[in-house]
Amino acid sequence: MNAATPLSSASGRAFGEADGAPGLSPLSLWPLALGLVVLAALWLGPLPQRAQGSFAAHMVMHMGVVAVAAPLLAIGLLRLSPQRFARVTPALAILASFAEFAVVWTWHAPALHDAARTNFGLLLVEQASFIGAGLFVWITAIGTARAGDGRGLGGRAAGTLALLVTSMHMTLLGALLLLSPRPLYACADLCSPAARFTPLGDQQFGGVVMLIVGGSSYLIGGLALLATVLKERAPAESETAEARP
Repeated sequence: MNAATPLSSASGRAFGEADGAPGLSPLSLWPLALGLVVLAALWLGPLPQRAQGSFAAHMVMHMGVVAVAAPLLAIGLLRLSPQRFARVTPALAILASFAEFAVVWTWHAPALHDAARTNFGLLLVEQASFIGAGLFVWITAIGTARAGDGRGLGGRAAGTLALLVTSMHMTLLGALLLLSPRPLYACADLCSPAARFTPLGDQQFGGVVMLIVGGSSYLIGGLALLATVLKERAPAESETAEARP
């Protein structure tokens, strides 16, 4: 008896997985639609203008892209076209987590961050890299968990690791921003900070946003995948014990 198939289905449903059959209901694509709405609100609303003068507003836009819109879009895309992502491997999920690490920390280097807040072209590049890296992580993490070719358990383990590593480095960066005794970015003085905050307070609030939204989103995703790993291991170990003479 193979427990992987029903458990794979159960984990898929936990992440909103559908079968991607020709008769797929449009209503099941609500994560994709909601993700697009979130992106539109982030990019076409007041946040890009506010982000020029507020680190916190910039961070809200960043976390909204990678920790809210990206997972919704990933689930929707995996539902819409599961075969397109059928060859996602566990190694690719790990690679995606390190790629997002590089993207996030590079764009938060003081010189590059200040440039993105004062140059609209660079802001577009930054935001494109954020959504690209976010989708890369979420699609590979959830996609490997859904693999039905014998990679299910290993895929879930790799997806879990990818999301937890991302949660850890976002938590670390958020703590650095929150606990720093001084503003890390020249734009805190060069731009027009949000009226309600000092430059340091603005940065600290941005750090809190990263800690709560970014750290929590990836942590919850990683723990959900970890739960499926543990559930799948238990029946497999029971069957092994029963098969022993």
